[in-house]
Amino acid sequence: MTPLIFLPGMMCDARLFGPQIETLSSVLPVMTFPLSQHDSVEAMAADILGNAPPHFALAGLSMGGIVAMEVLRQAPDRVARLALLDTNPLAELPEVKARRGPQMEAVRAGRLQQVMREEMKPNYLADSSRQGRILDLCMEMAVDLGADVFLRQSLALMNRPDQRAVLSSYRGQTLVLCGREDGLCPIERHQLMDDLLPNSTLKIVDGAGHLPTLEQPNETTEALSSWLENT
Repeated sequence: MTPLIFLPGMMCDARLFGPQIETLSSVLPVMTFPLSQHDSVEAMAADILGNAPPHFALAGLSMGGIVAMEVLRQAPDRVARLALLDTNPLAELPEVKARRGPQMEAVRAGRLQQVMREEMKPNYLADSSRQGRILDLCMEMAVDLGADVFLRQSLALMNRPDQRAVLSSYRGQTLVLCGREDGLCPIERHQLMDDLLPNSTLKIVDGAGHLPTLEQPNETTEALSSWLENT
């Protein structure tokens, strides 16, 4: 069975995929690579490839999807199939890049939790009874990773390449999935990726924002299971 690699979003770890790991690890090898040690997506991808099995299925959410696309660029023959969740194939827009500077300064001044609480996480989720618990988990992951990881990841996102040509050339089975209420990576970005990819399925998850793996775990796991089984 081809192993599955999960790549988490910014300031998240394997807990972002907890429900999916619990289900899918009973049927195939599952691993998660942290995106914490480098300040460029190119170096992150090279590190993953240096430690990954020869061939693997690859699923990334948000920043994890951005790094997954760079893994694909560096070693397309090693990626058996691809899942891109709530992510963006484009280089960072200047206005978004400009907002990162003040965030990074605040984090350097010791205000990581404030940045996560006030500027980022409230925009992640759809309204639901799960929202409070998910936000608490997001904060726990961010605090555990710490300020240095935030700064490295911010630099990596600021300087990431455009990956549209990479997606256009990939022939593997691909799932493009996002929450319908994702305010950070809107549906239009996922429709673009679906249009670029020659062999893709687009799945929009109702009742979810930027983190459907936690907001609608059952539906997201079912979509990933179908993607893994689809030949």
